[in-house]
Amino acid sequence: MSPTSPQRRGRKGPPCPDRVNVLLVGGGGREHALAWKIAQSPRLANFFVTHSDNPGLAALGQPCSAPTESRETWRLLKWCNQNHIDFVVIGPEGPLADGMADALATERRLVFGVRKVAAQIESNKAWAKQLMRSSSVPTAEARIFSNYEQAVQYLQSREEMPVIKASGLAAGKGVIVPDTLEEAIEALGRIMKQRIFGASGDTVVIEERLNGPEVSIFALVDGRNIYVLEPCQDHKRLLDGDEGPNTGGMGAYSPVPWLDDHMLSRIEHEILVPTVDALVREEIEYRGVLYAGLMLTPAGPKVIEFNCRFGDPECQTLMTRLKSDVLEALWGTAAGRLDEVELRWDVRSSCIVVMSAPGYPGTYRKGLPIRGLEDAAAFQDVTIFHAGTKREGEAIVTSGGRVLGVTALGATLAESREKALRACDVIEFEGAHHRRDIGACSVALR
Repeated sequence: MSPTSPQRRGRKGPPCPDRVNVLLVGGGGREHALAWKIAQSPRLANFFVTHSDNPGLAALGQPCSAPTESRETWRLLKWCNQNHIDFVVIGPEGPLADGMADALATERRLVFGVRKVAAQIESNKAWAKQLMRSSSVPTAEARIFSNYEQAVQYLQSREEMPVIKASGLAAGKGVIVPDTLEEAIEALGRIMKQRIFGASGDTVVIEERLNGPEVSIFALVDGRNIYVLEPCQDHKRLLDGDEGPNTGGMGAYSPVPWLDDHMLSRIEHEILVPTVDALVREEIEYRGVLYAGLMLTPAGPKVIEFNCRFGDPECQTLMTRLKSDVLEALWGTAAGRLDEVELRWDVRSSCIVVMSAPGYPGTYRKGLPIRGLEDAAAFQDVTIFHAGTKREGEAIVTSGGRVLGVTALGATLAESREKALRACDVIEFEGAHHRRDIGACSVALR
């Protein structure tokens, strides 16, 4: 879709140079996908990555020797100056919420990623809910609590089971969907009293449970313009049939065959535009990714949550379908030049199947040798993104909960899904788990 302009604010930065020194911050599957696409840009000069312990990133970029912890951002700033970094791309939400974009941006260096105040749209769900209410953005009805006893009393007064969310960042796992009152109270206790998400659970959002298919909508926002990307659908539950606990995401696909242009237009004009306008009224210039997780209810699209960065694993499907220069698009976003960007997409479907470690999303094992990576990567139209891996000697072993993102392109969703599953079947590590039904419902609808 072409960019729209809900309002006019801010000033344009310089056009993208012919040669750009880039630093990519982050070390997961999303960042591997971004690095894979950035490395294809003819404008790329020197390319550095902060997490070269990820074998996928190590194969694409030079290691950045500076620490990335928020308390030592000054060291990263000094390193960027010494290495003449023109452009910083920040992948994860944590550094954005900590203000890394604020710290690294200079008159001559651009940063792709929202500033700290804008990152509240993800890092503070209570704040985001109030922002949506103020701009009449359709979302689930909710109550916000910082007192455990009051939250329990509210749960006991309800007839239908709600969704319970930690207000702060929780690595995509801060949402609990209980089936009974006992489960709801137990979840509340784990979040607010046992503090399984730390300070992120000091405030909770208890909201109505919406019904309908979910969809992930990503837009690039440059403070003035909104450019809506191709839609995706994520699968959060661990097990086939959308059973089991919530995870950071077990698979995704793009495009979404049942989502038509009329609904996309509604989403843009009823949700994205008023949200960016509301941010402007708050005097927040939003430059980066606006990620809307939506439920398509019988009453229309409603926001489940907003995020301030690319989704993982949705980013992997988008990068494998994107035919344009991603570096130009990211630069255009940071420079306020989205009106000069026109993206082209592969018409084929992309499907990613996440392979996870035994025990995920709870306590999981690490250091398990992975076999079959080269054989799987040799399959036509298959790309394997490293999420939680590291190299030990000559071997690649598991180092995270979500280990690999096996991504495939196909003429149809059914074909891309089949290719991804076939590649998964040749990759082995002890206790490896993956869903076999990513996109299956849409395949049936097709």
